[in-house]
Amino acid sequence: MELLFEILFYISGFIIFWAMIGYPISIKFIGKLYKARTLKKEYAHQPTVTVMVVAHNEEKVILDKLNNIIELDYPQDKLEFLIASDNSTDATNEIVKNFIADHKEHHNIRLYEVKARKGKTNAQNEAQKTVTTEYLVMTDANSIMDKKSVKELMAAFVSEDIAYVSGRLSIVNHDISDVSNAEASYWDSDLAIREIEGRVQTITAGNGALYACRTTDYHDFDPIECHDSAMPPLYAIKGKRAIANHDAVAYEKAGEVVEDEFGRKVRMNRVLLKHILPDVRILNIFKYKWFSYFYFGHRTCRYLLWIAHLMVLVTSIFLAINSIFYAVILIGQCLFYFLAIIRAITKINSKYLTMVYYYCVTIVAQWVGVYNILTGKAKPFWEKAESTR
Repeated sequence: MELLFEILFYISGFIIFWAMIGYPISIKFIGKLYKARTLKKEYAHQPTVTVMVVAHNEEKVILDKLNNIIELDYPQDKLEFLIASDNSTDATNEIVKNFIADHKEHHNIRLYEVKARKGKTNAQNEAQKTVTTEYLVMTDANSIMDKKSVKELMAAFVSEDIAYVSGRLSIVNHDISDVSNAEASYWDSDLAIREIEGRVQTITAGNGALYACRTTDYHDFDPIECHDSAMPPLYAIKGKRAIANHDAVAYEKAGEVVEDEFGRKVRMNRVLLKHILPDVRILNIFKYKWFSYFYFGHRTCRYLLWIAHLMVLVTSIFLAINSIFYAVILIGQCLFYFLAIIRAITKINSKYLTMVYYYCVTIVAQWVGVYNILTGKAKPFWEKAESTR
C-alpha cells in the first residue's frame, strides 16, 4: 500500500510541477531553439470578412461595441457585421435595430435573433450558416477591438494550412483590484507561451475575445463546447495550424471581485473532463510532433490539477507517518492552503498572498466544474460577470 501511495504521490506531484513550472520553462527553451522562426504576415491579404458578435442581454455594452466595430481599419466593401443575439430579453435587440436604422450608410450590419437560448456556441453555429464571406472574425460583446485587429488577423493567414488565428486579449483594469491584477498576470504569462507554440507549430487554445477562421473551416460544435478550447485541437488533428498574432488586440475587463472570476472559471471548466484528452490521436507524437508535447504540458496537466492536488495531499498524509520528508511536504501544503484562507478572510492587500489565493480559487473552480459535469449541472450558457462590463 505504501508503494501505491508513493507512486500516486510522485505522479501527481509531477503533474503539478510540469503544469506550473516545468512546461513554462521548457517552452521558453524551445522558443530559443526556434528563434529564427517568426510570424509571417501578408497585409495585401484582405479577403471578405464577417465580424460576428454574440450577445445575450448586453444592453450595457452593445452600443459601445457597435460603435467600435464600424471604426475598424479594413476595406468597408469587404467587411460585414453580424450580431448574433442569443435570445436576449433586455434592450439589446432594440439597441442593435436602432443602430442599424441610424447608420444606413453601413448597410452591412445584420442582426440574427436566436429564438431559444442555448449558449454562445449554438448562437455562433446558427448565425454562421447565414455568412457568405470568406472569413469569420469572432469577438465578445464586452471586448473593444483595436482598429487594426481585423487587418492583423487576416494578414496572418499566409498559407492554406493555417485554419485559425487568435488575437491578444489585453486586460484594461489590471490595476483596479488584486483579483483583476492576478488574472492579468496569468494572461501575460499564458500569451507568451501561446506565441511560442504558434510560432513553432500550433497553439493549444485561443481566447473568445478575438479570433478568426475561414468560413469553410468552421465546425458546428456541440453547444456545451467552447471555441476557445475546442477549435485549435480540432484543426491540429486535421493537420492544420492554429496560431497567435498578438498584434491583433482586443481590450477587455477581468473580473474585479473573486466571485466574478471564480464563476467565470467554473464555466470555463464545464467540459474539463473531456478536454484532458479530447482525442486519443493527440498521443501520436510521431504524427503530431510538437502539438502532442504542447497539449500534454499546457492543457492535460493543467486540466488534471484538481485531482493531482488532492492526491498529493491525501498520499502525503499517509506517508508522513513514517517519513520526515513527506511530513515536511504535508506541512508545506497545509501552510499554502492556510495562507489562501487567511487572504480570503482578511482581504489583506498582499501581492504574494493574492497569488496563492488566486491559484487556490482556480483549483476549487476546477472541482466545481467537475462536480457540475458529473451531476449534469454543466450548461452551455451562463450569467455574465457584471464587473467585466
